[in-house]
Amino acid sequence: MLKKTVLLLIFLLGILLKSHAQQSEAYTNHLVDYQKALTLYNNSQYQAAQSLFKELKKTADNDEIIADCDYYVANCAVRLNQQNADKLIEDFVENHPTSTKRNSAFLDVADYYFTNGKYAYAKKWYDRVDENSLSRSERDKFSFNMGYVAFATKDYKTARNYLSRIENSKEYGSQAKYYIGFMAYESDDYQEANTYFDQVSDQEKYKEKLSYYQADLNFKLGNFDEAIKLAKAQLPKSNRVEISELNKIIGESYFNQQKYAEALPYLSEYQGKNGKWNNTDYYQLGYAYYKQGDFEKAISEFNKIIDGNNSVAQNAYYHLGESYIKLNKKQEALNAFRNASQMDFDLKIQEDAWLNYAKISYEIGNPYQSVPQVLTTYLETYPNSTYKEEIEILLIDSYITSKNYQEALKILEGKRSFASKEAYQKVTFYRGLELYNEGNYQEAKALFNKSIKEAINETYTTRATFWKAESDYNLTNYDEALIGFKQFQQSNTAQVTPEYKNSDYNLAYTYFKQKNYTKSSEYFNKFLQRADLDPVHLNDAYLRLGDAHFVSSNYSAAIAAYEKAVKINKVDADYAFFQKTLSEGYEGKSSQKISGLKEFIQKYPNSTLRDDAMYELGNSYIKANETVEAMKMYDRLANENPRSTFVPKALLRQGLVHYNASRNNEALDKFKTVATNYPNTAEANQAVSTVRLIYIDLGRVNDYASWVQTLDYVSVSDADLDNATYESAEKKYLDNKTDDAIKQFNGYLNQFPNGLHNLKAHFYVAQLYFKKDLKENAAPHYQAVISATPSEFTEEALSRLSQIYLDAKDWLSAIPVLKRLESEARFPQNVVYAQSNLMKANYQLNKYNEAVGYAEKVLQQSKIDNKITSDAYVIIARSAMKTNNETRAKTAYAEVEKTASGETAAEAYYFKAYFQNKAGDHEASNITVQKLAKDFSGYKKYSAKGLVLMARNYYALNDAFQATYILESVIENFKDYDDVVTEAQIELTKIKTEQAKTNASVQEQDPEGN
Repeated sequence: MLKKTVLLLIFLLGILLKSHAQQSEAYTNHLVDYQKALTLYNNSQYQAAQSLFKELKKTADNDEIIADCDYYVANCAVRLNQQNADKLIEDFVENHPTSTKRNSAFLDVADYYFTNGKYAYAKKWYDRVDENSLSRSERDKFSFNMGYVAFATKDYKTARNYLSRIENSKEYGSQAKYYIGFMAYESDDYQEANTYFDQVSDQEKYKEKLSYYQADLNFKLGNFDEAIKLAKAQLPKSNRVEISELNKIIGESYFNQQKYAEALPYLSEYQGKNGKWNNTDYYQLGYAYYKQGDFEKAISEFNKIIDGNNSVAQNAYYHLGESYIKLNKKQEALNAFRNASQMDFDLKIQEDAWLNYAKISYEIGNPYQSVPQVLTTYLETYPNSTYKEEIEILLIDSYITSKNYQEALKILEGKRSFASKEAYQKVTFYRGLELYNEGNYQEAKALFNKSIKEAINETYTTRATFWKAESDYNLTNYDEALIGFKQFQQSNTAQVTPEYKNSDYNLAYTYFKQKNYTKSSEYFNKFLQRADLDPVHLNDAYLRLGDAHFVSSNYSAAIAAYEKAVKINKVDADYAFFQKTLSEGYEGKSSQKISGLKEFIQKYPNSTLRDDAMYELGNSYIKANETVEAMKMYDRLANENPRSTFVPKALLRQGLVHYNASRNNEALDKFKTVATNYPNTAEANQAVSTVRLIYIDLGRVNDYASWVQTLDYVSVSDADLDNATYESAEKKYLDNKTDDAIKQFNGYLNQFPNGLHNLKAHFYVAQLYFKKDLKENAAPHYQAVISATPSEFTEEALSRLSQIYLDAKDWLSAIPVLKRLESEARFPQNVVYAQSNLMKANYQLNKYNEAVGYAEKVLQQSKIDNKITSDAYVIIARSAMKTNNETRAKTAYAEVEKTASGETAAEAYYFKAYFQNKAGDHEASNITVQKLAKDFSGYKKYSAKGLVLMARNYYALNDAFQATYILESVIENFKDYDDVVTEAQIELTKIKTEQAKTNASVQEQDPEGN
């Protein structure tokens, strides 16, 4: 700048010498002001200098001074960061094209921006500099600055072009070589980087930085000893970021030399790039811990590797699996080996991982696919494996232990080896049991037949024979059932089977259904001789033994059996007491019968047999000539049980009492009540006949004719035809000629819509349609039966019609029918049936309080099987979940777990895991999910939901790998369950978003998982 000032003074002096001798005062003042402004500029007082240059330009009349003023005003604007600075420079260049400061203006502005680190601005002005107008020293500086600007903006090609020009420059050469070496380093050209760094390594100002780069270069060139030496020497002189990187260089160098103990302290000190590690970083530290036998710490590093899909990840997941095995964490190992087996970067690792995956699947179950399928796929993938024989043995056993019999059957169909046949026999047996327990007796029977046909394992042949007989019994094929039960007992292995204990009981029941009461009694007595009977079976056997004796008119034996059932008091004690009392009556012990019936009415106020007892007591009073007591009892029956089927019978009895006592008017009142209120019943028909006799006795036949015309179901002239038509249809029914019977019953109903036998005809044709599975045809006929006055057919019609509505999921229609069945049923099993289905129907209609109410009623019943019990608790549990009462749901599901099987058990185990998760007991929750996967893998939805729970548990236990891998597997393998997949995707997105904060290898996902 001093040089410029001297030149300017010379210029000004020249002007003065050429001027007139007398100088104006104004000119002198211009010179003074210009010098003052220039001084201010040189002293960095740009604002004051700019103002003075602007004022000077206003009065200046010399072009050079004006040009210089514009030049300095623009330069001041640049240094003052004024918004119009660039425009002022442009204006100067445009307005003064011949100014010697034109090139200087570009260079000065560029240098200013360069000095202040504004490289993009600097480049803009350097690009306009005329390089050829520069001196040599100016050109070297220009090349360095241009090279550095390009370097700073990552334009390495341009940077190298300019910096290469000054490699040998005395002033700039060292810097140029340093930056060229650094660019080679950044571009992974480590040999060239080393060459350039070596040329400047003796210069103090580069030494510190070069030690770090040279350590890294030697590491990358595989010179690990040198890298370690240089990095260790540099550690004390480095900042925090460099210390982290140097630790990584040392640790990874030791790692590559397989010196894992030495590597550990350095690898663990690494802080990551921008605070983040990547999958390779986690792998190296994890593997070093693994090689030291510290499997806990190895797992803690390996399981942070997420989204890995390369050889490092495959290796990491394999050794993660190995680490889990060392700590006996087989569920975790399963996922790790499965992941490694799905990658083919290292085929040996893939095969070993596959083998481990297959073996662990056999040991603990597999939530993703059936165990037999896993083992079969392994054998197909590696047919020449040295482990082939071992896996084949596991395969056979897995068909049984997996309990996924449905899937196992698909795999076994068509396999003909001896081992496969044996497995097929077992699987068909166990799948048959599952179907039997679900009430699908026809399909169960078919599978039991298949199991029997294989006949390889005698025990399973024997057991299948028993359950085939059970299926036939439930299908009402009693003759076939009897043959089956006898074949079972005659088998050599029958006595060692769990079924043998109750086989006499089953035979006794079958004979009972065949009405062979002598044989039935024989087998019930044989069964009762066992010493290891439970109270329920013992109780029931005495009841049926009593029934067999009762039907055979062996009343004393019946009484003895019923008395024992009453004493046990477990099931149907009221029935036993009632039957005992009836038996006493049939033995001629009239007074004992009367006292017994009176005791029954008092002792069992809620019994469904209460109306039976009242009716029988009334009849007993009649026989004892205590007609007044009889009439009172009949009245009591009608008042307390108005819908009882015994009411019309009682009214008929009262009418007969009046008739026999010649109280014709009272008799007519009773008979007419029966005929009017209970049409189409046997009692109504008898009442009409008796009324006819009374009117004939009274000589009032016209009155009878007038009255009978009010009954639309009685037509005196058509009565014979009515009876004949009905009897013809009924004969077809009794002869099991189903189609003919249906045709004739419908013909009768069309011809006599209000006929004498209308009720029976509707009931029988409904039964025939139901048996042929034409339930829509049966429904209106059952409806006709239940719409009529109560009869002996009402209860069965209510049961069947409700079943039709339930099968069609017509809950609204089913509920009123079930309510009637509940209140009117005489058989306890029908009460339980009604209540259990009322709870289900109300639940389906979101009436949770009503559903729970009926479930509690069901649980109060003493004679209910495990399935109904578990169903009741499930309804309570589900309703509690729907109403946010998780405390009650937890208790109810715990009860379900005790008795349930199949899908209901799977549901119970899922919620057990759910509640354990909510309580923070994550490890226990995972154990429950494992059991769910092992024992109930056939129920895919609960397997999938359980896996999502397991993923949450693992993430809570700081195992990100397990969590993400499980969720990804759910998304991939359970696409049929949209709600579960959506839940899994939400969880996965949440976890990966969190993990991406510390793991550079993990990409954040949007809510859709992209």
